Amino acid sequence: MRIAVLTSGGDAPGMNAAVRAVVRRSLVKGFSVFGVWNGYQGMVDGEIRPLGWHDVGGIINKGGTFLGTARSEDFKRYEGRREAVKHLLEHGINALVVIGGDGSLTGAYVLANEWADHVRELGGDGDSVLHVVGLPGSIDNDLYGTDMSIGADTALNHIVRAMDDLSSTAASHQRTFVVETMGRHCGYLALMAGLAGGASWVLIPEEELDMRWHNKMIEAIAKAREAGRPHQMVVVAEGARHADGLPIQSKEVCDLISKRLNINTRLTVLGHVQRGGAPTAFDRILATRLGVAAVDFLAENPEARHCHMVGLRENRIVFTHLEEVVQKSKAVVEELEKGNYQKALELRGTSFRNALDLVKMLTRITPAKECVDDRSVLILTGGADAPGMNAAVSIAGRYLINHGIRVVAARNTFLGLLEDSIETLDWHQLVHWVNRPSSEIGTARVDLKDDDYGRIAEVFNRRNICGLIAIGGWGTYRKIYRMVQLRERFDEFNIPVVLIPASIDNNLPGTEFSIGADTALNVIIDAVDKIRNTAGANRRTFIVEVMGRRCGFLALMSAMASGAEKAYLPEKGISLEELISDVRMIRESFACGKKMLIFLRNESASVHYTTDFIRRIFEEEGKGMFGVRTAVLGHVQRGGVPTAFDRILASRFGARAGLIMQKNLSRNEAEAVVLGLKGKEVSAVPLEVAVSEMDWEEGRPREQWFMELCPIADSLALPSAECGL
Repeated sequence: MRIAVLTSGGDAPGMNAAVRAVVRRSLVKGFSVFGVWNGYQGMVDGEIRPLGWHDVGGIINKGGTFLGTARSEDFKRYEGRREAVKHLLEHGINALVVIGGDGSLTGAYVLANEWADHVRELGGDGDSVLHVVGLPGSIDNDLYGTDMSIGADTALNHIVRAMDDLSSTAASHQRTFVVETMGRHCGYLALMAGLAGGASWVLIPEEELDMRWHNKMIEAIAKAREAGRPHQMVVVAEGARHADGLPIQSKEVCDLISKRLNINTRLTVLGHVQRGGAPTAFDRILATRLGVAAVDFLAENPEARHCHMVGLRENRIVFTHLEEVVQKSKAVVEELEKGNYQKALELRGTSFRNALDLVKMLTRITPAKECVDDRSVLILTGGADAPGMNAAVSIAGRYLINHGIRVVAARNTFLGLLEDSIETLDWHQLVHWVNRPSSEIGTARVDLKDDDYGRIAEVFNRRNICGLIAIGGWGTYRKIYRMVQLRERFDEFNIPVVLIPASIDNNLPGTEFSIGADTALNVIIDAVDKIRNTAGANRRTFIVEVMGRRCGFLALMSAMASGAEKAYLPEKGISLEELISDVRMIRESFACGKKMLIFLRNESASVHYTTDFIRRIFEEEGKGMFGVRTAVLGHVQRGGVPTAFDRILASRFGARAGLIMQKNLSRNEAEAVVLGLKGKEVSAVPLEVAVSEMDWEEGRPREQWFMELCPIADSLALPSAECGL
C-alpha cells in the first residue's frame, strides 16, 4: 500500500501530530508514505513528495501544519480532480488520509467515488480503487462521528485563557466585556468557553432566541451589578442569530449594553488567535490515536474499499462511513438555515444540550429558590489539591442552592470536620471560583482513627448535615468508604454521599478521567517543550521525573504528547536488562545524528532504579559520547489555573453531584455513589462497586484503559529495523 497524507481547509492545532502518526505508523507497517503539500491544491499541482521517519521529527508540538493547507477552487472542478488523480497515479498512490473539516472530507468522498472514472479517462485500470480515511480536523468541533475533533481543545483553551485575562482587567475597571469566538454554524467553542470561563451570558447559533432576548440580557447584567458583581462577560459565537434569523453582530451587543446601562463595555474579537499556538496535550494525543488508527484500518483489510472517517466516541476509536459523516454534519447547518433550532440541538447530541442547560442555570443572577430548610449539605475537598476542584465546588454548590438547599464547606477537609471548622457557602461567593487554582476551602492529608469518626458524627449532628459531597483522590475515597461502613454505629452517616474524582494521578475507580489530570499533563508537556528548546543541547539525554504515584498515566500520556523516546511506568517496572538496552539505543540514536533524547519516568516506576541512579548509569555507559540531565518537575504539576478540559469536567461532575444529592434528599434515600466519566456521559456507580475495582496495595484500578496505548507510544518513538531505518 502506498499512502498519501494531506491537511486541508482551515488549519487546526494537532494536525502535525496527526501527520507524524500517519507517517511513522505507515513505515512501521511497511508502507510507502507521501506528503501532499498545500492541501488539495497541491494535489492538483503535483506537490507530492515521499516522507521518511525523520521528516516528521520535532513537529508534534508545532501549531498549524508543516504540509501547508489551502482552499482550492481547482479541486472543486471535475477537471481539477482528474489532474489530482493523475499525480496520485504517477506515484502509485492507492490510499489517501485527509485531515480536515467537513469541506475537506466532502472532497475526499467525491474523489473516492469518481476515482474509477478518472483512472479510465487517463487510460488506466477502471477497476482500481482509492482507499480514503478522513481525520476530523476542525476547531469548531462540528463533525458528526466524533466527540472531539483535532484542534478544538487547543482553541477552547485559547478562549478560556483570554477570558481569564480579560476578567482581571474587567474587575480593575468594572467593565463588561463582549467576547466573540469562532463558530459559524456550531456553538461548541462559545458554549464551553462560557461554562469554563464563568460567562454571564452566552449566544450560540443552535439556541432559538425570543424577540426580547436583548432585554433579558440587559436586565440580567443590571441585576448582577446591583448584587455586587460589577464586571461581566458576554460570549458570542460568530454564527449566533436573532429570532428572525439575521446574524447577531458582536459590536451591536457591545453598543447595546453600553447605551442601555451606561457602563464601560469593550469588545474583543479573538479571531484567528484561536487557531494558533502549540496544541494541547489532549489534541496531540487525539491526533496521534486517530492517525495510528487510520493506518491500522487500511492495513487490516487492504482488499476492501475504505471510505471512512476515524473518530473518537466515548474515548474509543470508531469508524463512520464518509457519506454518513458528510450528510449528518451538513444536516445541522440545514436545520439552522430553516430555523429548526430544536432539531439542530437534537443533532448536536445529549452532551451539548446538557451543557446548554447547565450554562443557563449558572448564568442566573440569584438562586431560583430561597433556602427554608435548616439542614445543610456538606462539601469538602480532600487529600492533595487538584486543579479544577474549585469549579466542582462552585457548580455543585450553586446547583443545590438554586434548589433551595443550604450548602456548607469543611475548611481543610477532615481536619475541618474534626475541629468543627464549617462555613456557609453563598451563591455570589461561588460564582468567582470556576477558574481559580487549588481549593478555596482548603485540602489537607489527615490520618483518621475510628475514634475520629465519632467526633465527625458529633459535628454532623450539631451542624444538621443531611448530605455529603466529597471531592478528592484515593485517600478521600478510603475515608468516605470507612464512614459508610460505620453507619450502623453512627446514624449521622446514614445520609446520601457523592464522591467526585479529583487527582492529577488519574488513578481512581469508576472513571477514565479525574479532575486535575489534564492540567498536570499540560504542565508536563509545556516543560518538555521548553527542554527541547534548550540552546546547545547537542547529544544530550534528559530524564524527566513526573508524579503519578503507582499510576503511569502522566508518564505515558506526556511521553505520547511530547514525542519523548520512552516512558518508565510503575505498571511495567524497570529492569537492569532494559536499562542496558536503553543505553545501546541512546548510542545508536546519537550516532545516526539525533541531537536530543527525552525519557519520562514516573516517580514510583522503581524503588531502586531512581531518576538519579538511571542518570548515573547512562553517564557511565555513555563513555563521554553524550551528556545526561535530569528534571524533577515536582509540585509544579499541581499548580496553575485549570485547563478548559478540567473546568468542564469538574462542572459536569459538580452538576451531576448536585442533581443526585437533590433527588436523594427529596426521596429520603442515603445511597453512596462515585461519579465517573467512562465514555461520553457522567455516570454514577455504588461506592462498594467502585472500590472493588481498585488494587488497594498499588493504589490504582486493576484495569486502566490508557495502558492499551503503550504499543502506540513505543512504535512512534524510535525507528526500528523493521522500518529500514
